[in-house]
Amino acid sequence: MTLRITARLMASALLLAGLTASAGAQEAQTQPTPAPAAQAPAAPAPDSVVARIGGKDLTEADVDAAAQEIGAQFGQLPPEQRRLATISALIDVKALAAKAEAEGLQDEAAVARQIDFLRDRVLHNAYFEKHGVSAITEDELLARYEAEKARFVPQDEVHARHILVDTKEEADSIIARLDKGETFADLARELSKDPSSQNGGDLGTFGKGRMVPAFEEAAFALEPGSHSQTPVETQFGWHVIEVVEKGKSAFPPFEQVREQARQVVMRDKYVEMLEKAREELKVDYVDPELKSQIDALEAGADAAQDAAPAAGQAPAQ
Repeated sequence: MTLRITARLMASALLLAGLTASAGAQEAQTQPTPAPAAQAPAAPAPDSVVARIGGKDLTEADVDAAAQEIGAQFGQLPPEQRRLATISALIDVKALAAKAEAEGLQDEAAVARQIDFLRDRVLHNAYFEKHGVSAITEDELLARYEAEKARFVPQDEVHARHILVDTKEEADSIIARLDKGETFADLARELSKDPSSQNGGDLGTFGKGRMVPAFEEAAFALEPGSHSQTPVETQFGWHVIEVVEKGKSAFPPFEQVREQARQVVMRDKYVEMLEKAREELKVDYVDPELKSQIDALEAGADAAQDAAPAAGQAPAQ
């Protein structure tokens, strides 16, 4: 849920930050020798009472729950000030919520529908957290990794450098200097207008389909240790290319793509969970046209998911 924080609260938070900074500056002037760092206090227990609002306890767990929803509003503040701002915002919410309940606004149709939706969304997230996110095992991740690895087909790759200039004459001059023995990386740092010049023109390793066609064709045609004898023109300008090495792409190690595998497993669990829940719920559409439109939309979403990079595969650039 997105919450619009009042101007009063934001002003108070910024004022608090300013006062803290001012006090810190004064302390630095009066205490030139810094004191030893104090040990960080232990985190308060979740059931610790922070305040009482209208006779009801506000606990640390309540503050943590609110921080997940509105904490990003105070991202520019230091952690302790962020906590204070969250508590202040939570009190504001509860204060007006109590007024709304006293007027019976929770019984108005529009408000009641929104409350029902937010309740359902929280339960939806909690269920998936319990049976999806928290239920993922290391064996599932390894199994998905091995399945993707078995399907992996190595592709040709090339590690190349380049120098990018505005004119063919400049590129011809660079090729002449390279032929006389000057170092490619040094010339790239001196003459290339591409940001890679800071790394000696190094573009790293790339496969086919990652670069513009003319550049790619010229790079893959060169042998390792050689540079282009004819400038390559693209929409970016004129390139002189040096190939460092060639090889085949390798499937990345498990630890490198562990989080990516986790996201894929989590996605699959979510889809399976939803399909089962929908089947048990027996959804009926009153309007046949609406059903056909939703079926088409969901089919398109499924196709997009199937086309998404799997674990260990990088998206094309």
